[in-house]
Amino acid sequence: MSMAARSADRYFELKSEIHRKLIGVLNLERVSSIPKDRLRAEIGRVVERLLDDERVPMTTAEQSKIVEEVLDEVLGLGPLETLLKEPSISDILVNRYNKVFIERNGRLSESPVRFKDDGHLLHIIEKIVSQVGRRIDEAQPIVDARLADGSRVNAIIPPLALDGPCLSIRRFGRHVITQEEMLQFKTLTPGMLRLLAACVQAKTTVLISGGTGSGKTTMLNALSRFIPEEERIVTIEDTAELQLQQRHVVKFETRPPNLNKEGGINQRVLLRTALRMRPDRIIVGECRGAEALDMLQAMNTGVEGSMSTVHANTPRDAFSRLETMVMMADLEIPTRVILQQLASAIKMVVQVSRLQDGTRKILSISEVLGVKDDQVQLQEIFAFERTGVTDAGKVQGRFHATGTSPRILERLRVSGISLSPAIFEETVSVNL
Repeated sequence: MSMAARSADRYFELKSEIHRKLIGVLNLERVSSIPKDRLRAEIGRVVERLLDDERVPMTTAEQSKIVEEVLDEVLGLGPLETLLKEPSISDILVNRYNKVFIERNGRLSESPVRFKDDGHLLHIIEKIVSQVGRRIDEAQPIVDARLADGSRVNAIIPPLALDGPCLSIRRFGRHVITQEEMLQFKTLTPGMLRLLAACVQAKTTVLISGGTGSGKTTMLNALSRFIPEEERIVTIEDTAELQLQQRHVVKFETRPPNLNKEGGINQRVLLRTALRMRPDRIIVGECRGAEALDMLQAMNTGVEGSMSTVHANTPRDAFSRLETMVMMADLEIPTRVILQQLASAIKMVVQVSRLQDGTRKILSISEVLGVKDDQVQLQEIFAFERTGVTDAGKVQGRFHATGTSPRILERLRVSGISLSPAIFEETVSVNL
């Protein structure tokens, strides 16, 4: 064992000993009601006594650090607290107790943060899931949960996770990206933004497609800003992530079944409930299964302007996935009918992606024209074309209009929205 590993193990042992002694002097059931300053002072006294007993040399700064870390163990999520305090970190990925990775600005790197052992990591996972009324054990070794700040948590433990407990945290900042920031980050062009804003205002159904971490939810939040204030919105999600800015929003979240496979409420049930609540729009955080059929029915029976996201690599793949999901409802609906429902309900598809340098871009905005030869017909209006990579690893490219004038312009005109024909001819080079 290396000197650094022995030192780290000794450090964890010291923290664990302080934690145990703290349990002896404090009633942990009352910890949450004790002022943090008083708790910090109490931990400080325990640290000093222990260092004296053990004759461990430690500077004042090191003592303060260990006090803060023990405080995190008692009140927070242990080693994760350090990472959760950094707003620049978007993902925390714990592969095992001594392998923690973080994502900043779309780039993954290993973090020096580590847990003492598998038991320590499992304790933190149990702490997270218990806060939202869920549990994780051998009978239920996979769990989805969320933190107090809305971050999404997924955990999996043995026997399914072979190397020990595994945890991933997808963080969502409280700040909803603005249209100015989308333009500044070169996620899209002003012309693309004007088209999408007009489509949302005119109650056009928009589907956002992309891979994991591509920014689908961020884009959905951003586009929701263009929904008029007076409209009533119902959101349906597996784990609440959307941060809509309107004042007339009703939020639903699914509930997993208990150990007896009872009490689960899925998106299909919530969609049917939402339709009885006089919504102007329904926003489904992500379509994953048979609820796609209910969503289509809702969109085709008066709830226009609804939005959702789907995991797919291209707009055409998005429709293939939705078609498969509708079939999961097991109602033996003919494929042609499903495709006609899809083409009738969804009018615009926005394809988003995270590029190799970590930046997120809208790769394509496509209009749905209808069904021909048992295929949904798509017409691309805007696209991002990659042209190369700089020596620094930055992707270069250009946004360009395909030159096609979308059919939806007539619908926008009837809604009182006019767009300049010039935006459908623009080309914007981007040196990222």
